[in-house]
Amino acid sequence: MSINIRPAVLIIENQHVLFMQYNYGGQEVYNLPGGNLELGEFLSDALARELQEELGIEIAVGEMILVGEVYFEDRKKHTLHLLFEGKITAGIPTLNPKETSALAIKWLNINDLDAVNIYPNLSKSIKQYLAGKLNNKYIGKIDQQWF
Repeated sequence: MSINIRPAVLIIENQHVLFMQYNYGGQEVYNLPGGNLELGEFLSDALARELQEELGIEIAVGEMILVGEVYFEDRKKHTLHLLFEGKITAGIPTLNPKETSALAIKWLNINDLDAVNIYPNLSKSIKQYLAGKLNNKYIGKIDQQWF
């Protein structure tokens, strides 16, 4: 069984959220920028490293928005997802194919999040957070199909 800790960042500009587009099993999937924590690495350092490596940007990491978990029984894989506020402080997001298998960078309208496959599946929680209605930062199990 593997356990991953994956910090990610919610970057919003002009009512659009920054995502990285992938193709998993023939389906389009959008991931929030972030990555797995390395041994001895702090969450904010992991986010800064991942976004610099994969997108060539510097970010300011803000407050933690939420914590949720995804567990795939068949794969014996458990991931703890931590989502933080973030702002781009330098650079323009540009894919670095040496560091990511993402196909594209997409700015998705906040109102369209329910219409796409997101990993982790946080569209409802993101909307609650933006409306000031996310009552508990620990959201528990994230309903997530695998793509």
